[in-house]
Amino acid sequence: MKPYVYITRKLPEETLAELKKIAKVEMWQEEDKPVPRQILMEKAKKAAGLLTMLSDKVDEELLLQARQLKVVANLAVGFDNIDVDAASKCGVTVCNTPDVLTDTTADLAFALLMAAGRRITEAAEYVKDGKWNSWSPLLLAGTDIHHKTLGIVGMGRIGEAVAKRAAGFEMDVLYHNRRRKPEAEEKHGRLFYRTFEELLKESDYIVCLTPLTPDTKGLFNEKAFKMMKDTALFINVSRGGVVDETALDKALKQGWIRGAGLDVFREEPIPSDHPLLRHANLTALPHIGSASIETRLMMARLAVTNIAHVLQGLKAPAAVNADE
Repeated sequence: MKPYVYITRKLPEETLAELKKIAKVEMWQEEDKPVPRQILMEKAKKAAGLLTMLSDKVDEELLLQARQLKVVANLAVGFDNIDVDAASKCGVTVCNTPDVLTDTTADLAFALLMAAGRRITEAAEYVKDGKWNSWSPLLLAGTDIHHKTLGIVGMGRIGEAVAKRAAGFEMDVLYHNRRRKPEAEEKHGRLFYRTFEELLKESDYIVCLTPLTPDTKGLFNEKAFKMMKDTALFINVSRGGVVDETALDKALKQGWIRGAGLDVFREEPIPSDHPLLRHANLTALPHIGSASIETRLMMARLAVTNIAHVLQGLKAPAAVNADE
């Protein structure tokens, strides 16, 4: 009898061929709605594998009831929706999808930086709303990207890819990371390590790429925003939880910074009446960092491969807790 695998969001059939050879596969059929918690709990009780999204909470409560579960494969690089320690204690392998989305996410991070800096979203809406009556020297004037100073908080693979893109704009790039990376500094040339406080004070653009951990939760708070230049732009494509959104709202309202671009929020989807969405100098996106057709298909295939390997007694290509 084939093992049962439950997938919590509808994926293209072309990505499931490998898995369907060895498992009975069932998918939640809603494309834009997460599977309800109770349904996920019921499916998990009989599943050998779960393919999950960031919106699916895989906690100790679920894991203790999922007695047959061998593997949880998250369709993301991040996995803060999964209790990895509890999974390890239950003998469940946790997997993610690193590497395949590095360049795509870096593209989006830099695109969001440019959109916020040059007020592209504002300008597009200005035209669509019929407000463009004539050319004016300072009409929707933004700020330059070229030759400015970019600060990157979190210098992992995506951080290095963003730094590479910044080189084409002849930007000096500052970075803050848990450890200094001399090899990256040598490789990228105009890349310089700074303390977190130094980076905030010196950067014209600040891009957050750090994972959400107990240490980074609420990292960007009132104190952090007040340290930034009043001309600075803050970009977040990591996790919403690293930002104190009340503090960011105040920073935008009181002019502590010039603007912000966010692809992630504490609550997703962000409520349409959220105070942050009232700011014209905020560019908001619906968590589309890795959302290119090519990359999302690669992520799905990797998640499927992770599950297939574990169910066949093989080592998963991207196991988070492989050594635990």
